[in-house]
Amino acid sequence: MIRFEGVTKAFGGRKILDDFSFEVGKGEILFLLGKSGMGKSVTLKHIVGLLKPDWGRVFVDDIEVSCLDEARLGPVRRKCGMVFQHPALLDSLTVRENVAFGLRAPEWTEARALERVRETLGLVHLGPELLDRLPAELSYGMQKRVSLARTLAPGPDTLLFDEPTTGLDPITTTAVNALIHDLSRNLHVTSLVVSHDMESALKLADRILVLDQGRILALGTPQDIERSPEPLVQDFLSEALERRRTR
Repeated sequence: MIRFEGVTKAFGGRKILDDFSFEVGKGEILFLLGKSGMGKSVTLKHIVGLLKPDWGRVFVDDIEVSCLDEARLGPVRRKCGMVFQHPALLDSLTVRENVAFGLRAPEWTEARALERVRETLGLVHLGPELLDRLPAELSYGMQKRVSLARTLAPGPDTLLFDEPTTGLDPITTTAVNALIHDLSRNLHVTSLVVSHDMESALKLADRILVLDQGRILALGTPQDIERSPEPLVQDFLSEALERRRTR
């Protein structure tokens, strides 16, 4: 579903991605881990065409997005649903209106859009009693679920998560992780999760990619990563272990 071939991207003379190559298979959950400023979010922006590589190529579902102009990126972007770190709901719109925000094509009649809103709220374990609530009337965890429902409503093939558990309490983190797992498995969507949360990665990922200085430091199954001798990987593992101990 997603493939990078020798992608290099620099800003101000500093390489953020350096001959970066990897792929994510259909239905796979891949976690992309790394320290801040190591190219994780830049990777997501390349997938949806917000950035173009200086060298190399990026593919989504065998379509080379790195050579498409803005007019031709629309169909590719509809394949990809972006889930942001913060809910980013529109405060003046109800839950129904927020979730239906992307259902504006002519084929989405009001009745069909409402049916889809109810369906996607159900996927994230929220009921129809919330349809007319405003975001301010919801807990932060519920806002995250509504945001995810909004992303799911148009029916993307691929979900791109940008730090989905940052700043969340352990209970909400567990709930968000369960949603990522259930949606990927039940809807057969491909999930690329940008994160620094090794604990979540070890629980959820089919594979984990650790990015450092724009290059792949480690890539493999959770079991492979736990055996990695790389100091940065071991730092992530130690932090995850310490987090478990302090709960």
